[in-house]
Amino acid sequence: MGERIPTLMPGVPELVVLRLLAQQEMYGYEIARALKLGSRGALDLGEGVLYPALHALEARGLLRARSERVDGRTRIYYAVTARGRRRLERLIENWRHVSAGVELILGATSHE
Repeated sequence: MGERIPTLMPGVPELVVLRLLAQQEMYGYEIARALKLGSRGALDLGEGVLYPALHALEARGLLRARSERVDGRTRIYYAVTARGRRRLERLIENWRHVSAGVELILGATSHE
């Protein structure tokens, strides 16, 4: 299992949650599971990160939520809004720019 690097986490939950929900509507547990499986375990967002992120994204108008009763339980399903899709496009562009810069540094030869 990989090491957690908290200093690189800000912004990542927003990016990956918006990306998943841009593909299909999901409820919290589905999102957590899709993140863990899709990242091969690299992204394992606990409830303390995932649910506050979902609520914040909804409050900012980037997600919409709806309730549905399933097997006697209420599930909250989330979907990306048009505003959320625009935000996702900007986040992806920023991520690619930053990750390309990191790759340049990682690939650079040492001058020692």
